[in-house]
Amino acid sequence: MTDTAGYSDIIFGLFGLLGYQFSPRLADVGESRLWRFHSTSDYGILNQLSKSRIREDLIHRHWEDMLRVAGSLKLNKVNATHLIQALQQNGKPTMLGRAIGEFGRIFKTRYLLLYLHDENYRRKILTQLNRGEARHSLARAVFYGKRGELHQSYRDGQEDQLGALGLVVNAIVVWNTRYMESALQVLRNRGNVLDEDNISRLSHCKNKNVAANRK
Repeated sequence: MTDTAGYSDIIFGLFGLLGYQFSPRLADVGESRLWRFHSTSDYGILNQLSKSRIREDLIHRHWEDMLRVAGSLKLNKVNATHLIQALQQNGKPTMLGRAIGEFGRIFKTRYLLLYLHDENYRRKILTQLNRGEARHSLARAVFYGKRGELHQSYRDGQEDQLGALGLVVNAIVVWNTRYMESALQVLRNRGNVLDEDNISRLSHCKNKNVAANRK
């Protein structure tokens, strides 16, 4: 799951090839297009929204290469960031990139239909993104005086710093989790009735806990 800026047809295609569900939060969902295979197919009330056609020929032509890309990603033989950069040259997708993007439009259309139809799905996406943002906020709070700056100029040094940051953040999350569970158990032992829906909304990454954790 990601925000609007983190998605493209190619990303949808790569997730689809790997068998994963990509669920971005779209700020401009009303501007999104639905795609179809056949221009003469009847989709009822969706006919006016799904005028764009997927190029099956492009997908078939590059299918073997697409499978090789998926295999390389699955086996960690290629860096995902470098791959996406290679699939685009000067901001324009290569032919293989275009084929993966066409394939991605299938999954993007399925996603959009589910996103519009299922309120619980939209809420799940928002909840997951909020949790991710809370984790990033916690990381900033403990990272070099809340400035979030890397001070090592070389890659290995930066990775060491990020690894240490991840360890500290995970330690805080574990501590908060155990502390909150103990607090909830005390309330239960005192005869308080706890709403499970409210418990599910508790965050283990709240910045206000950082000061207490340091003590």
